[in-house]
Amino acid sequence: MSQLNLKKHHIVVIGAGFGGIDFVNHLKHRDVQITLIDKRNHHLFQPLLYQVASASLAPSEIAWPVRHLFRNRKDVRTLMAEVVDIDKVLRKVILSSGDCILYDSLVIATGATHTYFGNDNWAPYALSLKTLEDATKIRSKILTAFEKAEHSKDDKLKDALQTFVVVGGGATGVEIAGTIAELAHNTLKKDFRFLDTTKTKVLLIEAGPRVLPMFPESLSRYTTKSLEKLGIKVLTNSPVTNCDSEGVVFNGERLMTFNIIWAAGVKASPAAVWLGAESDWAGRVIVDSYLNVPSFPEIFVIGDTASVKMSDGSDVPGIAPAAKQGGEYVANVINNKLKKKPHLKPFKYNHQGNFATIGRSLAVIDLGFIKLRGGVAWWIWKLVHIYFLVGIRSRLSVAISWVWNHTFGYRSSRIIVGDTQEKEGAESN
Repeated sequence: MSQLNLKKHHIVVIGAGFGGIDFVNHLKHRDVQITLIDKRNHHLFQPLLYQVASASLAPSEIAWPVRHLFRNRKDVRTLMAEVVDIDKVLRKVILSSGDCILYDSLVIATGATHTYFGNDNWAPYALSLKTLEDATKIRSKILTAFEKAEHSKDDKLKDALQTFVVVGGGATGVEIAGTIAELAHNTLKKDFRFLDTTKTKVLLIEAGPRVLPMFPESLSRYTTKSLEKLGIKVLTNSPVTNCDSEGVVFNGERLMTFNIIWAAGVKASPAAVWLGAESDWAGRVIVDSYLNVPSFPEIFVIGDTASVKMSDGSDVPGIAPAAKQGGEYVANVINNKLKKKPHLKPFKYNHQGNFATIGRSLAVIDLGFIKLRGGVAWWIWKLVHIYFLVGIRSRLSVAISWVWNHTFGYRSSRIIVGDTQEKEGAESN
């Protein structure tokens, strides 16, 4: 077993998401020692998480053990641990176990989580989608709803079980709403004997004036029309005011449902609290143009955890390409410092476009100078996502699953796990 080489420059990386993984990858063959810390043991390809939640893909197709990814890197040590604080003066990361990890350079890439905008009591009823655990819980919730509706003799209860509400009209909300509609109206319609799954209602509720607000209006309008053709009711300018065990309240009206999925907002990890640093409205650490915490040049913050401005004054978006670019940039900054090379130019985000899939053979892409929609955009969306998966095996597995699902309309990952079925079944008996 190799030991930590304390004679080398020690870099601690917190977070094994896109930013953290890319940072470590770009410091290969450098004279440093890296400790990568994450409270989970896997790297997650989050853009496809909704497909696990809707039974299109298995968890193992979009997640990879961190230790396996760096099994051949003698310079990298991985720790499955939870960070609870950072001592900037003594340069140490404090873990929940009480252990401390000393660093020469620190890279924080802890990402973001969901937010209920001060209504955390909604969490048990409005399920969020940020982790594999969230995805499998939502998958079980969706499938259990149909199983319960199959043997329910109460029409009102059956209607509530077949009503799905997605809160938030961003890319995640649009994608999960579209795939639930297809699951109910196509995939499951021959599986049940006493339930007509085509009567399933899917509502997409957005507080703002349109869905996909990051896209041009023309693509937002196209998305709304496409969702409506899939049988989804799109409600804009409709802020949700309550979620509970009996349903959701919006526009002053209550809708009875047991299936609420929350895709309405995100907030940064508590990195700003750990650092005692200035943060923005979403809790992201405000960094300088070199992605440093002001007055602490040895500390870098990247990805969803950082508040970074573009040349036009707008925020760098919290998406995977931005995190990956930040990871590569910081790796180059540290490498230049160690080699006493001139300082790099300030970080500049290169926007590579916005992508969102709507449903089967439907997607929208905004590349700035090119805007695509429909079938062509859908194929490009798939190819781009397959390209960014980790490893040939995962790419082949996901490609085969998609081809099979598209050709035969069968989703092989329709597995109910956990105690969802037992609890809900007990409530309805």
